[in-house]
This record gives sequence, structure tokens and C-alpha cells, in this order.
Amino acid sequence: MPPRFELCAQEGTHILGPVSEPGPPPPAGQPSDEQSGSLPVAVVARQLGLAPATLRTWARRYGLGPGSHDAGAHRRYAPEDVARLEAVRRLTLQGLPPGEAARLVLGAPAARPAPQPARSGGAGDGALTRAGAERVVRGLGRAAVQLDSATVMAMVRGELAEHGVLHTWDHVLRPVLAAVGARWAQTGQGVEVEHLLSECLTAVLREAAQGAPAAVRPVLLASAPDEQHSLPLHALAAGLAERQVGSRVLGPAMPAVALEAAVRRTGAAALFLWSQLPGTGGEAAVHALPATRPPTAVVVGGPGWTGAQLPERVGVARDLREAVELVRHAVAG
Repeated sequence: MPPRFELCAQEGTHILGPVSEPGPPPPAGQPSDEQSGSLPVAVVARQLGLAPATLRTWARRYGLGPGSHDAGAHRRYAPEDVARLEAVRRLTLQGLPPGEAARLVLGAPAARPAPQPARSGGAGDGALTRAGAERVVRGLGRAAVQLDSATVMAMVRGELAEHGVLHTWDHVLRPVLAAVGARWAQTGQGVEVEHLLSECLTAVLREAAQGAPAAVRPVLLASAPDEQHSLPLHALAAGLAERQVGSRVLGPAMPAVALEAAVRRTGAAALFLWSQLPGTGGEAAVHALPATRPPTAVVVGGPGWTGAQLPERVGVARDLREAVELVRHAVAG
């Protein structure tokens, strides 16, 4: 029985591991960030999807720094300071230069964001992820629930730039996807959140996959014949691109005859097949793949392959990191 390649949230209540645990508590007598209501620059930068240097530049040039500062202490942003920055961030994402956005925001008194009214049963009830999650995970969850695609994409781009594909997938995107799946399973609502999040993540991961050098023998990424999910393919393409391995995403639900034709036509160095839901593994499609010279390495991933009887030559990836390494090895060999 091949192990599961758990890349993203599964339909129903299958949750992909715990959300990252909170950091160590502050020293005795010192309030936490949550209790004090003020945040250091690094935390605010991650929350907004910006580099800390950008916030320092905005503070110096446009007066968007913390409203108060104790001598000898690091600068910390109060909630009203963060509210100003969030407003400026929204305006810049709409195309305004930072200076003009800052002038517009500072021209009006800053206020804390208004609390959302309580609702029952909807996808927007409270935070999407639990209180112990990293702030960037909670921030991304809030943006997704608000259907704020510009903020979702900006935050993901920032995480990819700072931490890379593998870390971002495991510690940011997977927890949010899992929370969306859990909310849908519990309430039957929130499909619009899941669809928007999936579209945004696909777009940003496609951007991240661009620019990798093309190989004479390509790497093909596809979903099994009955599998409609394809987001993990874009995560793998982006992870490979970080390691200078180009790939071609063929997309969801690739018929067996199409997979066979693609392998024959390209003489691919590797073929990766994703299956997310039970019953979509497509054993017959794997067995029908042609023998090529030199051989095409075949790697599969996803819970849908659980229990599948696969040829010995087929590699099984348990997570994104292993999928990247198996494909890299096939290309290098």
C-alpha cells in the first residue's frame, strides 16, 4: 500500500495535519503580542505580505510608522497603526503609488477595523483558522473569507519570496486549505471561499513556476484520469522551478490514452500523476504507460493511490518535498 501524498485539503473532514503550533510564551510578567495589542515590524510585514524593509521605508518617507515609541525599545505597531497600513496596502494593490496612498489614508483619522457582526452557519463566522495558527495563516484565512483576492495573492507572493515554495506550502497554504475544507464539511457553506482561494493559489504558483530552464526531455505533471483536482500540480511545478527544473502541467482528468500519447510524443524524463480522492487513482492508466528508451520515470502522489497495485518501477511521493526530490533525481539520472 503506497503512502499518502498529502498536498492539500481533502473533500470532507480529512485535515492535513495540525496548523503550526504557537511559539513559546513570553517571559513572566511580559504581555504577549495579542494581549498588548502591539506588534513588531516583522510580524506586521508578514501579515501584510510585505518585506520589513518596505515598512521601514514607508515609515521614513510617508509617516506610516508606529504612532508611539518608548525610548530604548523596539518600535511596535498599535492596532490603529496596522489599520493605516492595511488601508495603504489595499490602495497600492489597486494601482496607487505608495506615496499617494499614504496621503489619502493619513488625510483621514485612522480607526480600528469595525468588528464583524456575528452570523450563524456561514463561511465567514469568526476566524477561518484556529487561534494557535501563525498570524500569516490567520491573515490569509481572513482575506479568503472576505473574498479579497488581491490580498490573498499579495500575501502568498510575499511568503514565497521570503520562505520558498516548500515552506509556504506546508506551513501556510496547507493549513488554510485544510481549514476551508473543514468549514465546508461542518457547515455545507463556503464553496465560494474554496474556489477563490484555489484560483488565487493556482495563479501565484503558476507565476512562481515560470522561468525554469526547459529540458530536452520534459517533465510532465498531470492528474489521474478521474481526478479533477490540479492545484497540487502547480505547487509541484513551482517547487521544481525553484530548483531549476522546468515542467509542463497537463492539468486535471487526463485520459489514459492522452497520457500514453504525451509520453510517447515527448519522450518525457518523468511523469507525475496526482490522485486526491479515493477511486481516482487510475491503476490501469499507469500500467498502460509505454516503455520508452531512455525510460520515463513515473511518480505518483495523493491519497487516491492508497491500496493501488502499482508496478515496482513507480515511485510514490508522500509529500511535496519528496515529490520534488523524486522528480529531480529522475531528471538528473
